[in-house]
Amino acid sequence: MSGTTFTADPRFSINQMTVKQLSLPELVDGCRELGIQHLGTWRAPVQEYGVEAAAKLLRDAGLNVTTHCRGGFLTATDETERKAAIEDNKRAVDECVTLGTNVLVLVSGGLPSGSYDLGAARERIGDALVELAPYAAERGVRLAIEPLHPMYASDRCVVSTLAQALDIAENFPAEQVGVCVDTYHIWWDDQAPAQIARAGAQGRIATFQLADWTTPLPEGVLNGRGQIGDGAIDMRYWRGLVEAQGYTGPIEVELFNDGLWARDGREVLAETVERFTAHAV
Repeated sequence: MSGTTFTADPRFSINQMTVKQLSLPELVDGCRELGIQHLGTWRAPVQEYGVEAAAKLLRDAGLNVTTHCRGGFLTATDETERKAAIEDNKRAVDECVTLGTNVLVLVSGGLPSGSYDLGAARERIGDALVELAPYAAERGVRLAIEPLHPMYASDRCVVSTLAQALDIAENFPAEQVGVCVDTYHIWWDDQAPAQIARAGAQGRIATFQLADWTTPLPEGVLNGRGQIGDGAIDMRYWRGLVEAQGYTGPIEVELFNDGLWARDGREVLAETVERFTAHAV
């Protein structure tokens, strides 16, 4: 990247998982070189580095932490598991405070083993937020419910649409619980534009993330998020919908992609900045 002559758009944010092959110091150096101002963190690599040490590194580099991922997995029926999940989410909130971000993204959790009841699982998410939302709000952190594509409903997230996410969020003040709008997960839903308007009217768009949809999906599907511009999603269209509702915050690129992870991380970082400029600005 030493020959790079471009600078990242001021709204661009890189999610740490997009270039997970880079250590946090390497990522910070890459952000500095490319003029990236915003970064979304993930719990596991931050914990491995040390939350306090990571916060200092990012703060000293002048990087704004846009989101922290992820909280959630709140669908357990077993009481011991439920309490453990809530305590883990409280720790995630505390990590947000240390890192200086006010958004914790929630991936709500899949169906418990042996259960077929999606509705009951969604109700348990709301029940957990009764305790978690005030805890987070007292610490200046907002919970962002992220709907995931329906193919993840069984094992990762029973919240599959923005409508479902908003149905849960609306039970809490907007400053406590919002939603994460991620192109990868909602682009297929013809109701999503109306639901973005619904979220905007309530002031619940907490964060906006980009990833492209490419086919064929890889085996296991989890790591199939395509690089911007490689797939079927019109990024400018979705950005326009979100911005029409008053969203002016950072736009985070979050990619899970084995092919990208196998490449040089700094090269992928530079490419992601270029693709964002070419397809989302």
